[in-house]
Amino acid sequence: MNTKDRKQREIQEREAKILECARPMFIEGGYNGLNMDRLTSMLDYSKGTIYNHFSCKEEIIITLAIQTLEKRLTMFEKAALFQGTSRERIAAIGTAAELFVKLYPDHFRVEQTIRLDSIWDKTSEERRQVMSNCEHRCIGVVGGIVRDGIASGDLKLNESTTPEDIVFGLWSLSFGGYSIIATSNSLADLGISNPFETLRRNYNRFLDGIQWKSLSSEVDYDAVFERVCEEVFGNELQQITV
Repeated sequence: MNTKDRKQREIQEREAKILECARPMFIEGGYNGLNMDRLTSMLDYSKGTIYNHFSCKEEIIITLAIQTLEKRLTMFEKAALFQGTSRERIAAIGTAAELFVKLYPDHFRVEQTIRLDSIWDKTSEERRQVMSNCEHRCIGVVGGIVRDGIASGDLKLNESTTPEDIVFGLWSLSFGGYSIIATSNSLADLGISNPFETLRRNYNRFLDGIQWKSLSSEVDYDAVFERVCEEVFGNELQQITV
């Protein structure tokens, strides 16, 4: 390994250690709980070294968000390769989204915090672009399956509806539903005893509504969910159940 490669590896290792220390600090104390002085005291790095990697704590928060978004992208790409009909593959994406939330339950707190204008505006354009690219690629994976459904004849859209409309509908269900699950402690009091299962059913109602075949009256999508978990996400499922 040459000197340049070794220095690059050292930089990556230092950044990883800073983030490893910062994540629980942010999760436990939120934005105000993430403190650069406290980080310095917990690490064997000077404050100057930390600032060489992250110019402010907002840069740390957006990097934490990027870390988990990259993991979600990997899971979406794996789900898209599931062997099945286009409707079963979109169900696999839903499975990936659910398992992601269960694996990284604090992701929404990080993502929602970084979306605040007062914090977002302090982050670098470079990191904002990386985060946007991750999101666009996730959306692109879903859009590709929608287009596959159209090409195969499983899904027929009227002239006023675009594939992007369908992607947005699924995204809205996903982001809204999982955000509520992540932040609400009163769902059981509202009669929602299994919110993940309820959200899965709402996906199917939406997909049945646009006549994406095969309909849930013809296919057991709970069984598809189980197949995807076993065939695609065995390792992730094991992490959740440990």
